[in-house]
Amino acid sequence: MKIGIIGAGFTGLSAGYNLLEKGHDVIIFEKDSIPGGLALGFNEKEWDWTLEKHYHHWFTNDKFILGLAKEIGHEVIIERPKTSVLVEDEIFQFDSPLTVIKFPKLTIFERLRMGFAVASIRYNPIWKPLEKINATTFLPKIMGERGYKMIWEPLFKNKFGQHIHNVSLAWIWARLVKRTSSLAYPSGGFSNFADHLVEEIKNKGGKFYFNTQVLEIDSNGKPTITFQTDDSKPKAADFDKVIVTLPSFLFLRMVKNLPLDYIRKFAKLKGLGATNLMLRLSKPFLTDGTYWLNVCDENNPIMAIVDHSNFMDKKYYNNEHLLYLGNYLEPDSKRFAMNKDEVLKLFDPFLRKINPDYKKHLIGYELFKVPFAQPVIPTNYSKMIPPFETPLPNVYLANIEQVYPWDRGTNYAVELGEKITEYILAK
Repeated sequence: MKIGIIGAGFTGLSAGYNLLEKGHDVIIFEKDSIPGGLALGFNEKEWDWTLEKHYHHWFTNDKFILGLAKEIGHEVIIERPKTSVLVEDEIFQFDSPLTVIKFPKLTIFERLRMGFAVASIRYNPIWKPLEKINATTFLPKIMGERGYKMIWEPLFKNKFGQHIHNVSLAWIWARLVKRTSSLAYPSGGFSNFADHLVEEIKNKGGKFYFNTQVLEIDSNGKPTITFQTDDSKPKAADFDKVIVTLPSFLFLRMVKNLPLDYIRKFAKLKGLGATNLMLRLSKPFLTDGTYWLNVCDENNPIMAIVDHSNFMDKKYYNNEHLLYLGNYLEPDSKRFAMNKDEVLKLFDPFLRKINPDYKKHLIGYELFKVPFAQPVIPTNYSKMIPPFETPLPNVYLANIEQVYPWDRGTNYAVELGEKITEYILAK
């Protein structure tokens, strides 16, 4: 069969790789100049490695993407970085039962209660009943009001904003059960890994159209993709099957004459955009060695501070210390529209509380944005998930909103690519 894939993120790349393995013809369309999707990377001329525009890593139990890396012979580095929390302007390591027990801001009873609550969720083998429970209603009851308000509530508010009271406990379960103390990272960066996968796909006969905008998808039994490359005239190509890996709202815009009930149902799915202000520094920002700092302060405009150089060796980046300042935001919000100078001005007073001299070591900074990065997972989300099949014959949807109960990530993108391959070949 001749199969068209829209999107060269890891779902599209995984699907393309697997379909070629099965002997099919594959063409992948991508609007950006390089592959990777949400793991898109960039490179400064002084660096040996690429770096993601939005922070990424793998857990050591991410078997799908680690298996793919092994299959194509891509080196993976495993480290045990430090995760901490920022509470009342102080940093505390918070990434093991022992560090939680030692946390001084809560009484020993409050710490034990919180630890028991987290363990009872994480080690619950059955997640489905949890999706009926609202996380922000349930968690204070099981872990205690003070511990919840000190650690968890600020994180929820900073992450989900106005959607804070519409998050399923199953989402928390998935976040907790997947965490590993050690983390993995592809040698050369995620863009390097995506490029490697592109070369493997090309070697198997797959074709790519980068810098290409898909204008429309139509199907009267045999799907047609209308696309445009750079400033050229629109072209059309016919396929036996088409896989769309874009978020549902983009799919709804791309296809005409969809049934109204289908549009209404899946237009309701909510998602947040992501912004990351990337600072390049000549000296460390987090001097205690913390890689991931959760900001437990609802008045702080930064959700997470991720010091990449406390995870991967700075030697790969010309000895620069690289810092992400991350947020999830409504894509139509005023903060999402800010430029990099406005964002740094907003963040500066809070950054100085942690490192008063950071600006003396600032080499440069960039702001990266993406309008859809984090689906909002409400209670009973399993009843809302878009199916693979769409109203268009032989046109299929495979995107980040379907990896439930797991959270978005490249591991599940690779798994989704495998699943959609199996699904359409079984039709």
